[in-house]
Amino acid sequence: MPIPTVANSLSAKLLVLTILFVLLAEVLIYTPSIARFRMSYLEERLAAAHIAALSVEAAPDFMVTKELQAKLLAYTGAHVIDVIQPGARVYMLSRPMPPEADAVYDLRNTGVWMQIVDAARALTEPRDRVIRVIDRSPKDAAQRVEVTMDERPMIDAMLEFSQRILAVSVAISLIAAGLVYVTLHALLVRPMRRLTAGVVAFRRDPDGVQPAEAGGRPDAFRRDEIGVAERELAAMQGTVRAALRQRERLATLGTAVAKINHDLRGILSTASLLSERLSESADPEVRRVTPRLLAALDRAVELCGQTLSFTRDGALPLSPAPTDLRALADEAGAEVLATVRPDGSRVEAAWVNDIAAGTIALVDAAQFGRALVNLGRNAVQAGADRVRIAADVDGDGTASAGGPLTLTIADNGPGLAPRARENLFQPFAGSARAGGVGLGLAIAREVLRAHGGELRLVGSAGSGTVFALDLPEKIIRPGDAPVALHRSFVSH
Repeated sequence: MPIPTVANSLSAKLLVLTILFVLLAEVLIYTPSIARFRMSYLEERLAAAHIAALSVEAAPDFMVTKELQAKLLAYTGAHVIDVIQPGARVYMLSRPMPPEADAVYDLRNTGVWMQIVDAARALTEPRDRVIRVIDRSPKDAAQRVEVTMDERPMIDAMLEFSQRILAVSVAISLIAAGLVYVTLHALLVRPMRRLTAGVVAFRRDPDGVQPAEAGGRPDAFRRDEIGVAERELAAMQGTVRAALRQRERLATLGTAVAKINHDLRGILSTASLLSERLSESADPEVRRVTPRLLAALDRAVELCGQTLSFTRDGALPLSPAPTDLRALADEAGAEVLATVRPDGSRVEAAWVNDIAAGTIALVDAAQFGRALVNLGRNAVQAGADRVRIAADVDGDGTASAGGPLTLTIADNGPGLAPRARENLFQPFAGSARAGGVGLGLAIAREVLRAHGGELRLVGSAGSGTVFALDLPEKIIRPGDAPVALHRSFVSH
């Protein structure tokens, strides 16, 4: 995957997000600011109106000339000014035939939220309205001032203030975004791009890329989260590189072992066929040791077959088909009871098949039967003389179409040894008997996982061992017609 371009990089996204967030913050600041600007404008008009009305008190007989009254009203930008004093005395200035007010705003009981609403309404008002404003005098709270004025000059001042706020907001957002961008680009984006490039290069050529280092020195990593990521990436690359080299060696060794086992199996099969003629010998000692010789050859052939099966690359080739599990278990039991002990004698054990008749599952008969045979042989070779297999559909002991399936294989053997428990399902390490190679359980689990299920140990004690074979969400159809099976798993 190529490195992201500048437009799709973290830097570009960081820059855009920073600008958007700063502008959002400025919008949140602008809303109360414009409301406060409107209140200040009105308070200034009220203060000017109060001063203008005081000229009436200084005039003889509280009368001013029309020329002075017009000048005072023009100075305050009002049509009508009323000042009501505590003694109910009213000073008034008015134009001839003043216009009627379209709206009245009493600022004495106006909260912050109402101020914001009134400011927004003023900015969106399409008409040139005449408003009447009422409030206590900014010069003397004991007096009330009422002013009738045009709203348009106030709206023009608010728009001019908004333009200044917008210009300042854009400048602040660009400066803040630039500073944040440069800082975070140096602290986060560049190290992340270096890590990303290292991961991409390592994926393309694990052996040709040196472990990630900061500044060319392993001790130059940062001490924050980026430094931890760089150190862990370097450690992971070293571990993965070592694992890949080991895997390559093991793959080469496995190929060689598979070829050797293939040839050895043919040689042992030939030796087994020739050794069968020894049973016809007239020498009683030869006839006595012949069964042990044949058993040893059979074990060697079995070992070669299991090793070849285990060293195959990739997933097991499956051919699922509706399979009668009871019939499949009977065939597996016959193969298990034909097992030969190391001394050449056949096992003496009982195979109890408690799977309900007509229980059909969608499995590969050959591979699934191979797993059953491996589990059964492990049991009888460990000393069990009774192996029971049962089916539990839906996990409650009942059988219903379409549910998950669990098979249990229980024996009355001596239980698993501690060494076998510690290395359970580990190839070549989990054998609990002398001469075993530990491939039976590993292959059985591989078969279950290829079917989408799992093989698990339910319990093991001195009274026996129980394994569960889970097949989740398989097609279970109790009562269907049995399906013909082939003993193809016997040869494996």
